[in-house]
Amino acid sequence: MTITGRNRLAGEADPCRTSLYGPPSMDALAERALHLARAGRALLGVVGEPGAGKSTFAEQLRARLEKERPGWAVTVSMDGFHLAQKVIEARGQAAVKGTIGTFDADGFVALLRRTRAETENTVWWPEFDRDLEDPVAGAIDVAPHHRLVIVDGNFLLSVQEPWRQVKDLLDETWFLDALPEPRRERLIRRYISHGFTPQAARAKTLGVDEDTSALIRSTVSRADLVLGEAT
Repeated sequence: MTITGRNRLAGEADPCRTSLYGPPSMDALAERALHLARAGRALLGVVGEPGAGKSTFAEQLRARLEKERPGWAVTVSMDGFHLAQKVIEARGQAAVKGTIGTFDADGFVALLRRTRAETENTVWWPEFDRDLEDPVAGAIDVAPHHRLVIVDGNFLLSVQEPWRQVKDLLDETWFLDALPEPRRERLIRRYISHGFTPQAARAKTLGVDEDTSALIRSTVSRADLVLGEAT
């Protein structure tokens, strides 16, 4: 089922503010997410272009679920599978970091499979540290009590191998349909906050990231739910 909706943009850093996307409301989305986990652990994908606010939305949803089912939900991210900065530099990919070829796709698929199968022991996920600009292993525990695992990422609906396998490992995937200009401005502000000059931030956003955005947008028809951003 596909639903297109709109809501007001909130500040990216605070998961307690108004939800970034909808309708349906966050209450209705939380109910839908809980329904996925009615019979056991479920994996919910949140996908969107760079700057769409995937991790913020995922954390907002987790915070809402915590009110209904404390301890049921946990958020993890595809970003933890960035190749290390030194590896990217050694491969001559520094200028295209964040593109589909700069992730450990096989490792991501393998950990998704483990997360689905190993429900009686803790599965440890990496996370991406934006201060270090590198992934950190073993940073997030997906424990037996976690019934809903919210997975955010850019390429969850990609048809390239091995990414193509991801969709079948997720119970549903929701696409955040961000408005182009607000999304780009968020991305530029993010890069500046991490040390880019305004010129370099804009160049990356309008260059490499636009190619990535086009690739991601080409997969929207594969989503189970599409959520729009307000004007």
